[in-house]
Amino acid sequence: MGSNLASDVGNPLEVIRLAAIELGFLSSQPPLLSTLYFADPVDCSSGTPVFINAVEVIYPEPKSTPLQLLQQIQQIEVAFGRNRGRTVNEPRSLDLDLICFGNRQINEPGLKLPHPEAYRRRFVLQPIADLAPSLVLPGQTVTVQELLATLPPEPAVVPIFTA
Repeated sequence: MGSNLASDVGNPLEVIRLAAIELGFLSSQPPLLSTLYFADPVDCSSGTPVFINAVEVIYPEPKSTPLQLLQQIQQIEVAFGRNRGRTVNEPRSLDLDLICFGNRQINEPGLKLPHPEAYRRRFVLQPIADLAPSLVLPGQTVTVQELLATLPPEPAVVPIFTA
């Protein structure tokens, strides 16, 4: 999850805190929240504010599908003021991505699992490594920690505090 714009609920840090609570309601058991990080924008226009990023592991209900979960998290984004404009990677109040759903691999319009950019983005891998360093994302052959070690140090992610 990420935020770099305030919304009606507060500043980006407050948005992340409250979004984590909302995501927790989608979990059938207690969710896990990573450390929160400041992350330099990636593939964004010049002047884009720094993001606050984190990863939350939730445990969907057994009959839940990846598409159902995606729709639920998109509803949370809208509730937090997310306005999906026409510009890719524009600043936003809340960005929730479904990184993986068990070991599922899906390549459909509107849903790609695991997230196609996850394995090369420090702002995704570092928070995952906080929670599950030995996780092997579907389609990969090495752990999240090993993927993280192959990335350049920039763009940086800097811990804010442990949740």
